Amino acid sequence: MQDSFVLNVIAQDGGRVAAKLAFLGKPKWLSPGHAFDISIPGEGVVSLSSVRAAAGDGADINLVPVAGRKKKLLISDMESTIISCECLDELAEIAGIKPKIASITERAMRGEIAFEGALRERVGLLKGLRKADLDQVYREKATLIDGAKEFVATMKKHGAHTMLVSGGFTYYTAKIAELVGFDEHQANTLNLDGETLAGTVGEPILGREAKLEALERGVKAFGLDASEALAIGDGANDLAMIQRAGMGVAFHAKPVVAAAAGFAITNGNLRDVLYLQGYTDEEIVSQ
Repeated sequence: MQDSFVLNVIAQDGGRVAAKLAFLGKPKWLSPGHAFDISIPGEGVVSLSSVRAAAGDGADINLVPVAGRKKKLLISDMESTIISCECLDELAEIAGIKPKIASITERAMRGEIAFEGALRERVGLLKGLRKADLDQVYREKATLIDGAKEFVATMKKHGAHTMLVSGGFTYYTAKIAELVGFDEHQANTLNLDGETLAGTVGEPILGREAKLEALERGVKAFGLDASEALAIGDGANDLAMIQRAGMGVAFHAKPVVAAAAGFAITNGNLRDVLYLQGYTDEEIVSQ
């Protein structure tokens, strides 16, 4: 009888971790020296906390169902997930008020304050910034997380539809979606007064519920089940889609998200989300 679960292990020193976990079984390498699976018999009863303690620091370890492991729909957050920055915070640096705005961003991402109100407040503080400042943030700060292009290209090659969903702004999602190769994108609209920011954002604000609705829309459009979706993000406004998806991944996430998600990548990059789905090095599209 085929095992129903695997223990997926990803670590920079995978050989050392495999040796420590040898009591669980023989590793099946997805990426030699880096990522491997260990088959778990029966119903997948294993203490992840005990396994993680045995492995030591620096390893991402998840218990993954074998059936339907490679997902057919990707719903991804953008900021601090696909790109390394929070664009609003970087705009605030240009305005000279980054600590004030970054503090609001952090509280919103931890789920301590409502996302919608926090967005309105932060955008209001940026009134008068130039459209050229938006361009500067994109050019200088919107760096892709390592593995972003491989992550999206590989899932697309294997039949997945890919959606970039952000509580940020279409000004950035349009550029990042094209750069990375997402099939579609959605975000909020920054209102402009000529060549400067008006200090307001288009309503209704797209936040937590809009991300969940995007997942439901994608599932329906492609005749899928939510179990066939992968949702990934780092902040509280990603929680609803992460909890709804068959594979909800907390990626270098805030504690409230990591605690609630079924899967987590806390040490690695976006290629590691492919290993989480069982892809091997040979299957990953090089970019």
